[in-house]
Amino acid sequence: MKLAYRVEDGVRLGSLLWEFGPGWRMVSSALLGGGIGARTWVLNAQVVAGYSRMDPVDHLRELGPDGLGVGMMTAASVERYARAVDGEVEVVATVGLRVPTWAAAPEGATDPELAPMLAEPAAADPGPTPMPIETAATRPPVGTINLMAVMPVAMTDAALVNAVMTMTEAKSQALIEAGFPCTGTASDALCLAVRADGPEELFGGPRSTWGARLARAVHSAVHQGAASWHPRT
Repeated sequence: MKLAYRVEDGVRLGSLLWEFGPGWRMVSSALLGGGIGARTWVLNAQVVAGYSRMDPVDHLRELGPDGLGVGMMTAASVERYARAVDGEVEVVATVGLRVPTWAAAPEGATDPELAPMLAEPAAADPGPTPMPIETAATRPPVGTINLMAVMPVAMTDAALVNAVMTMTEAKSQALIEAGFPCTGTASDALCLAVRADGPEELFGGPRSTWGARLARAVHSAVHQGAASWHPRT
């Protein structure tokens, strides 16, 4: 995993990049490279709060390397990632909880904000508003929980879907245990990378061998990230 930085719209933004090469299959909910298939890299790119570009897939392609890959976005500071390992399963979580949500909420309900959004230009303003370079000390915490998990085994498609359920359940458990009354945020994303070759695991649930390890690693990483998160104004 590599951490790199770039400047966009006057804001210093980080990105986490995993370069796997051939021999891996992934399941992901990401905008770029989502679904199930062979992928060679994964990018978790930080974007500005209030991101408004209408071409996020093209944006991710610009930021990522060549070839087939997975691209996720977050407004959370990726440099504050949390990592956990359990039985050869590795998980990295970037946790932002500015707007925690319950998955099932009344239609039209407004999710509570735990920290203020960065000031944005008024809708009628025809031109861009210059912004100074921000730092981790001046940028408020923002939303989205992105999960990147790696397992050294092959899995059937059904087991991969089962593993996605396991990751989501473990994430929600960790958030609630950390004191956040939510199941996540409305823009969460995840990616799970497994080997393309070898005997395929049939199960990915929390009581299967590899699913249990995955659940514990996700829970640990998300709990770390949630416990260290706090609104800063």
